[in-house]
Amino acid sequence: MNKYKGSPGQRIKSLTLRIILAVLGGWLAGILLFSFLPVPFSAVMVERQLGAWFSGHFDYVAHSDWVGHDDISPWIGLAVIASEDQKFPVHWGFDMAAIESVLDSRDERMRGASTLSQQTAKNLFLWDGRSWLRKGLEAGLTVGIETVWTKRRILTVYLNIAEFGAGTFGVEAAAQRYFHKPASRLTMSEAALLAAVLPNPIRFRADAPSGYIRQRQQWIMRQMRQLGGERFLQRNRL
Repeated sequence: MNKYKGSPGQRIKSLTLRIILAVLGGWLAGILLFSFLPVPFSAVMVERQLGAWFSGHFDYVAHSDWVGHDDISPWIGLAVIASEDQKFPVHWGFDMAAIESVLDSRDERMRGASTLSQQTAKNLFLWDGRSWLRKGLEAGLTVGIETVWTKRRILTVYLNIAEFGAGTFGVEAAAQRYFHKPASRLTMSEAALLAAVLPNPIRFRADAPSGYIRQRQQWIMRQMRQLGGERFLQRNRL
């Protein structure tokens, strides 16, 4: 007995819907699970690894070592907040003033308006790039992690998946590679240097800092002091 299964167009629509629902379900599960479980890898790590393999660079390894909040120097948390998102403790995932400033200047470079929450959502679940589709998905995921995770958890995950150099992801791998010490022992100066390369960790190098990176490191350290140093983290339970 033949059973009507719909036209090819209907089957394609049905399959597309199932794929979309599966992806959304995976993202939701990830948000819930990673609110307390270590993150084994991120979407950006996978993208970098696959890109290296497809380019014939088989020696490239995207490396990360997860460490918990208590095993990360408070200086690096303060450094990335000072350099990337000083309103992090008080916003709900988006810095509306920064977004309006970028839109008013018609600047397509959106990183300056991206909060740590947005960067965490993008790095963990999405691909790299500047498309408006990706920004829209990033916004939805940002709302999700801001709803489910604490600010401390967002900062911890960010520090564990941020890219600090070619193949180097997470603050523990960066601390071991550049300073030969665990992330828990990073100094204020070392933390500021790592934060200084974050806008472009492929172009900028913590192990061979340019004059610009040194200037940026000093600026970040001044911002860290102006925020109040470690007291800033304590006041905001970070």
